[in-house]
Amino acid sequence: MTPEEMIFCQSCGMPMTAPEHFGTEADGKPSSEYCAYCYKDGAFAQECSMEEMIQVCAQFHEEFKHEDGRSYTREEAVAGMQEFFPQLKRWKK
Repeated sequence: MTPEEMIFCQSCGMPMTAPEHFGTEADGKPSSEYCAYCYKDGAFAQECSMEEMIQVCAQFHEEFKHEDGRSYTREEAVAGMQEFFPQLKRWKK
C-alpha cells in the first residue's frame, strides 16, 4: 500500500490498515474516516482540542518511524503533528 492509498484517521492521523483500526458509526458500520480509538458508535471518544490530541499522540512517538526505520523523537513527532493535524477533517478551520 502506497502512502497515497493509505487511509489516515481524520482525528489523530493514525494509519488505518486493518478492519479493527476503524471506528464505528451509530449504526455499527465501520467509519470511513475515524479510528477505533477516536470514534465509537457515531461519536468522538473524547472532546479535546487539536493541541490536546497532539499531546496524547506524542506519547507514542517511538512507534512513528522515519523511512530509514529510526523512531521519531518526541519533539520531531510533535512538530510533524502540528503540521499534519490542521489538514485533518476534525481540525480543519
